[in-house]
Amino acid sequence: MPSAANKIALFIDGANLYATARTLGFDIDYKRLLLEFQSRGNLVRAFYYTAIIEDQEYSSIRPLIDWLDYNGYTVVTKATKEFVDASGRRKVKGNMDIELAVDAMELADSIDHMVLFSGDGDFRSLVEAVQRRGVRVTVISTIASQPPMIADELRRQADVFTDLVQLQSKLGRDPSERPAPREPRQHTPQFLQRTTSTIAPRGDDEDFED
Repeated sequence: MPSAANKIALFIDGANLYATARTLGFDIDYKRLLLEFQSRGNLVRAFYYTAIIEDQEYSSIRPLIDWLDYNGYTVVTKATKEFVDASGRRKVKGNMDIELAVDAMELADSIDHMVLFSGDGDFRSLVEAVQRRGVRVTVISTIASQPPMIADELRRQADVFTDLVQLQSKLGRDPSERPAPREPRQHTPQFLQRTTSTIAPRGDDEDFED
């Protein structure tokens, strides 16, 4: 039984978690993730951090951000910055480490357990600082990949290291449960669009599907 006294906060480095799960060959089901940690105690807050390229007409991450924002997550975003490096190459910078660290330090006195979804070694000092306030820290990443996705110094600093691969059955999204596309990938003639709501599909309609 989860203890109500065990106050938990999640800090999700969005880009890092996405890369880790992708390396392991599965997608994160964020609804299941939230339910899993709600079952472990009193989930005080679930932060999700990501940078966004603002001038893009469509960002593939925008639907996810909107869903998270309406379904129990505190989404923290900022615009990426473009710059040219010494070699003249165009680079995009979107580091969210400072935002995550500030939120963690502000919340440290109100929680018992911090769960960090990241393998970034830059968070070692943050984990140490939070631990000094009496907070237990679990870091979730993976060592199953080659090379490992977690920095060794961060893994050593954590009170508990959990390999994401061990959580796949609890947090992974079942591909068969993915919602069907709202619109067919190929163009459907207008007269068919008008009649689909009243005429049951027949076998020959399958020509419009991939």
